[in-house]
Amino acid sequence: MPLVSILTTEYAPSARYVEETVRAVEQLKLPDGWELEWVVQEDGAAPSLGDRYGAVPFARYEANGAQLGIAGTRNLGLSRVSGDLVQVLDHDDVPLPHSLATMIPPFDDPSVHWAVGQADDLLPGGAREPWDSALPYGMVAPGVANDWAIGHAGNWPVHCAGLMVRTATLRAVGGWAGIPCDDDVAMFAGLSEVTAGWNEPAVTWLYRQHATQVHRSGRWTSRAAEGRRIALERVAALRASGLSRAGSRPAFDPAAVVGPVHPDKDRYAV
Repeated sequence: MPLVSILTTEYAPSARYVEETVRAVEQLKLPDGWELEWVVQEDGAAPSLGDRYGAVPFARYEANGAQLGIAGTRNLGLSRVSGDLVQVLDHDDVPLPHSLATMIPPFDDPSVHWAVGQADDLLPGGAREPWDSALPYGMVAPGVANDWAIGHAGNWPVHCAGLMVRTATLRAVGGWAGIPCDDDVAMFAGLSEVTAGWNEPAVTWLYRQHATQVHRSGRWTSRAAEGRRIALERVAALRASGLSRAGSRPAFDPAAVVGPVHPDKDRYAV
């Protein structure tokens, strides 16, 4: 049977919402004929979260045993993935029951290498706030998402925490970028420059807003502009090298493109 892998990185000091995420994953529905594994990789020198996944029969937990950061932890988790598809899931977000059943079918088209569903913000009081997509729904040609980012100060129109990606393609582009922040954006910049994707109109997950989100930390925000510049440099290099599948595009200066980062870096500035 085909297999889809959910990939989650953990870190004990910020794992306040693990139980809710576990309950949501246990309620996921799959298309007929598919199986599920949940690859969980815990960062930190003092791992303590393994027991929380012990009752989930399809969970495969492993700890780094050292503080390696998000990008390294994601890539270690990716090395253990067995599925044809990888669904990214942060440890504080909530997949909706229909999410996998909605996201998998577009990959029946072999030209689709990544897909993303829409997300409502899950506010601290439990209310949901919807967001309109900055891209048209359906097929997204190579380079389109990056063109949008170039025109919007290095803010991307796709929420990388909700990506589903072909495992082989994700490995082929090197997994997540080994940078201090925006490792997912830099990965997606390369991925979406050389492959087509799918922008799913359905809301498939909830993006939890809370004060201890990693991207709100001072360490992360102080590097946000650098992370976006690195992602834009990757786009510029792919286009200059001829490896891009986006066709002829005007040259641009990545350093000049980066402007003020959106207050919530995971929500594009429209």
